[in-house]
Amino acid sequence: MKLHPDQSSVQTISSYGDGWIAVDGERIGSSVIIGSTGQRLAWPCQRFAEIGVTHFQQLAELDTELVIFGSGGRIRFPQPAWLVPLIERRIGVETMDTQAACRTYNILAAEGRKVVAALLIEVPSL
Repeated sequence: MKLHPDQSSVQTISSYGDGWIAVDGERIGSSVIIGSTGQRLAWPCQRFAEIGVTHFQQLAELDTELVIFGSGGRIRFPQPAWLVPLIERRIGVETMDTQAACRTYNILAAEGRKVVAALLIEVPSL
């Protein structure tokens, strides 16, 4: 699906599909952290089963007020222990499938919110 923001000065997710997203037209095929203040960081996980507290610790170290967690092709909720680093810093978390997370990130970023999208881009099974 191709997405078209009205106008935005922040990086936006311009399109997505199975196993990839595009940020400002640049195609990305691995899990990534995108922030409305310009962050773009690798997120070292290819499957939901690989995610743990260290992944959420990485998110807690970012300057943000809200994390949108895109859990892959379907919605899967993080374990409560994973969220402790975010809770300790009073950072909100919303969980949804990755495509919904892309759309939500774009809306919130365009509104000027300090938001980060942590997007699980799952490697397709062969």
